[in-house]
Amino acid sequence: MFMRLGGPRHREVGHGAQALGFAGPQGCNKALLVRATALPLLIVTMLGACSPAGGPYPSLQPRAAEAIDPRLQPVRPMNDRPATPALVGQLAALVEQARGGEAAFAPAAAEAERLASAAGAPQSESWMAAQESLSAAIAARRPTALALSDIDALGATALQTQSGIAPNDLKAIQSAAEEVASIDRRQADRIKAVQARLAH
Repeated sequence: MFMRLGGPRHREVGHGAQALGFAGPQGCNKALLVRATALPLLIVTMLGACSPAGGPYPSLQPRAAEAIDPRLQPVRPMNDRPATPALVGQLAALVEQARGGEAAFAPAAAEAERLASAAGAPQSESWMAAQESLSAAIAARRPTALALSDIDALGATALQTQSGIAPNDLKAIQSAAEEVASIDRRQADRIKAVQARLAH
């Protein structure tokens, strides 16, 4: 687009040129040059005023803290001490209790299984005898069930009083619980089988 030199805009520039001390057609051109040069300088000055004083422009790159995955938990020092001797002793006693309970349960369960296999109709004399034997087998499970409950209680108490369990203490508790739970499941399965036979 070209500007007509005789139009109102040129006259406005002419008046401005005279005010700045530029007279004549050449003065108008000089005034236009001054305006064209002053506008970019004004923009740069305004941008400079928005930037922080006395330092470089802030980086648009992610900060170090923003680069950390929030799903990752901070690494904590591992307590690698051996399992607590007192805890180990308690767990050993409870495992031994469960094994002793199994030794008493096995013959009682075997007798209940034998009588249930030979039992007649419900409420018959043989059926009643099998039910009594089953009750004895169920009672023989008590030491194992108590041992399993006490092992769980040891873990819960440690969590409440210590706000956590050391790794080797936890392994000891889990190992004891697994052995006793295995004994408990076997006993429960045998009881259920006898109950199923006597239900028919």
